[in-house]
Amino acid sequence: MKKKIKEIKIMEWNNEKELLELIRKELYTSVIGDICDEFGYKNQFLSQDIRPIETHKKVPIMAGRAMPVVEVNVFEEPKEGLPFGKMLEALDDLKENEIYVCAGAAKNYATIGELMCTAMIARGAVGAVSDSYIRDVEGIKELDFPVYSAGFYAQDQRGRGMVIDYRV
Repeated sequence: MKKKIKEIKIMEWNNEKELLELIRKELYTSVIGDICDEFGYKNQFLSQDIRPIETHKKVPIMAGRAMPVVEVNVFEEPKEGLPFGKMLEALDDLKENEIYVCAGAAKNYATIGELMCTAMIARGAVGAVSDSYIRDVEGIKELDFPVYSAGFYAQDQRGRGMVIDYRV
């Protein structure tokens, strides 16, 4: 019996931008998981309840540096300061090839929406992830911007949650 062995391509890159483009073009999630396993990184996947907006089509790999954002629950709008905390500051600090990764919110409001994704795209971000909910799903789909979340909920975060820190 003859076995056909797939040829292994040697890939080269000169900088991080080229490396990320190669990853997006040549790899897919399962292979990346297998590679992590081979190097002993056994817990590198997102929680099973965090999924892409669209599951019926091939979702592009989000390869980039994470820009972690910490969200907390609040029970009223602050009397002073910004109603969303440091959210706008965090969006303004996003860099090219980064992924906005928001964690810490309860699941009674959305942490990411269409306007935020538009701002992320303008800054060169390559995707967003929330361990809570997102809103404006149809608008985000039209942007063709990869976003993963625990689900969809139209409720805004104003008076319910705020960003307290980022890059932490």
